[in-house]
Amino acid sequence: MIAFHDYLMLFLIVIGVLVCWFFIKLFTNFNEKVNTTPEIFTHSSVLEIVWTILPAVILLFIAAPSFALLYSLDESIDPDMTLKIVGHQWYWSYEYSDPIDQYDSSEESIMFDSYLIPEADLALGSFRLLEVDNRVILPVGKHIRLLITAADVIHSWAVSSFAVKVDACPGRISEASLFIKREGVFYGQCSEICGINHGFMPIVIEAKSPEFFSTWYSNEKAGS
Repeated sequence: MIAFHDYLMLFLIVIGVLVCWFFIKLFTNFNEKVNTTPEIFTHSSVLEIVWTILPAVILLFIAAPSFALLYSLDESIDPDMTLKIVGHQWYWSYEYSDPIDQYDSSEESIMFDSYLIPEADLALGSFRLLEVDNRVILPVGKHIRLLITAADVIHSWAVSSFAVKVDACPGRISEASLFIKREGVFYGQCSEICGINHGFMPIVIEAKSPEFFSTWYSNEKAGS
């Protein structure tokens, strides 16, 4: 994704510089002081052919790696674990629904809700409108399947750091894949206009080592 972003930026920079150069030439060479007698013509067939074919060729160069990336993202994998995500007005529910053999042999699932922490209750150093009372703990270096849906209206589970943005639609289960490479805390928000509190559905993912996740998972199972 980063390589495609850099590849795309090359086209954007070249096109942006070219358009700016056209505007500068237009303002300096085509004004009343420089050209007191304007040219009179209706069209240029060569110019029309060029500005039709050139953008089409550029789009082909962009489309080829774009489609390859889209198909690779949609590829089904054999996940190490599954995280079910349900959007509500206006909070998220999470469920570790698969029996995860390497962490626990039982088939009981862990479920919890994740609400925004009000500004008055924030701890020192926490992010306003982004911190939640229950963070999602996920292991690094594992293939994770996300199953995303909604219980009422359309929401959107979006975490920019993971390049994941999936609509949560009532009556439909959307699927996405996740593979976290490093430990850390990652923030996201609902990016669908889902009602009055649309802007107050934060997402907090805490990526930990598999050993830490195994201990946390076992403790959560024991506590439930």
